[in-house]
Amino acid sequence: MGTETTIMRLRPYQREAANAILDSVFGGKGLTFSIEIARQGGKNELSAQLELLLLTLNMGEAKNLIKCSPTFKPQTVISMIRLKDRLNNAGFEGIWTAEMGYIVRLGNARAIFLSADASASVVGNTAHLLLEIDESQDVSKEKYTKEFKPIGATTNVTTVHYGTAWDDSTLLEEVKQTNLELERRDGVRRHFRYDWEEVARHNPDYLAYVMGEKERLGADHPLFMTQYRLLPIHGGGGFLSAQQRAQLQGDHERMRRCREGQMYVAGIDIAGEKEGGGGEALATGNTKRDSTVVTIGEVEFPPNYEIDREPRIKIVEHYCWTGKRHTEVYGQLVDILKNVWRCRRVVVDATGMGEPVSAFLRKALGSRVTPFTFTQKSKSELGFNLLAVVNAGRIKVYKGDGSEEYQEFWQEMEKARSQYRPSQTMNFYVDPAQGHDDFLMSLALAAEAAKNYEVRSAIGRDGE
Repeated sequence: MGTETTIMRLRPYQREAANAILDSVFGGKGLTFSIEIARQGGKNELSAQLELLLLTLNMGEAKNLIKCSPTFKPQTVISMIRLKDRLNNAGFEGIWTAEMGYIVRLGNARAIFLSADASASVVGNTAHLLLEIDESQDVSKEKYTKEFKPIGATTNVTTVHYGTAWDDSTLLEEVKQTNLELERRDGVRRHFRYDWEEVARHNPDYLAYVMGEKERLGADHPLFMTQYRLLPIHGGGGFLSAQQRAQLQGDHERMRRCREGQMYVAGIDIAGEKEGGGGEALATGNTKRDSTVVTIGEVEFPPNYEIDREPRIKIVEHYCWTGKRHTEVYGQLVDILKNVWRCRRVVVDATGMGEPVSAFLRKALGSRVTPFTFTQKSKSELGFNLLAVVNAGRIKVYKGDGSEEYQEFWQEMEKARSQYRPSQTMNFYVDPAQGHDDFLMSLALAAEAAKNYEVRSAIGRDGE
């Protein structure tokens, strides 16, 4: 198998990066590359084809290439499976062997797959052919510097960091900026960036897919910006921009009860001893006590439902109880959700003090109630979903009525902040020094209640 045969199987942009990497490998240059390719754009295939080629050319030598990923399962396992498939496709089925659950051997050459998790032990390995850092934006800088970088020190190994953008503090971003500076000095290209538009030039199906994601998330959604546009997020900042708040503003009237034939959902943020929404404890000097907030949404479906299956949500009512024990509002909650609004789906904060409330509502209202436990991961997904529906214009709040609820709602929307974390997660909240985020969390839970809502949900009996 020749170098050209393997590389020609790649798309033009993949070949461009591959040729630069191989030039460093074969020339013993020991360069470090950063490769940003839009999500699902082929970085894993590029990696597998490089591995296939290097193993093939070095079958007779006891040399290693090493690849690490942020987690062993599923990321490292997926990389191993892909390499095994490419070896089989190349005619090596029955020739390559697996060793110790993390090594693929072809002749004397080995591909060693390691986890970059903080607890993983990697000391003692040596990379001769190539060192690959997959999803580099999610790998700890300390782990890489102390444990992975020395793996290729004695062999002057070529190193490749693959991934997508996230914020400006990641390992990948640091390597990228170093590479760009080196390029300015010596003219040798070390950073390769291929956003979704470049990938789509060579794959019409990918174009259709990404346009759907752009429609669903919005061009300025953090995930679309980082995963497809490859634009890093700079720090945190406001959760909702002025434009997004303008999109959230509706022109419909606030309502006091359901309309016949319409479908309703509710999101409930439960007051508790812990501040900050979603049961996250935050020290605060704010004298206003935490509130239980219910947000009611009327769910509408577009006329072209068979094509556009995403529901629209009109926020039509807010309820707020401050300083009341949960047991004092149980009866009122059930009556509001069951009789006043006939809610089809209720998502309720079940974290900490919210757990007994959600259990009570579940017992009283049945399967229409879905408990939501706040964790870093689930809250991040909740925030991303809210941004998506706001960006797409699929959620609107009733027009101003001069009420305290309306004023508090918009104060929270203006004060809401976002904080971006590793592994493409974020936190959203109101700084406790500036107020509470009960209305914000309740809104996000209402959007969650409408998520993946189906028209057929309206066919069954109330409470099904």
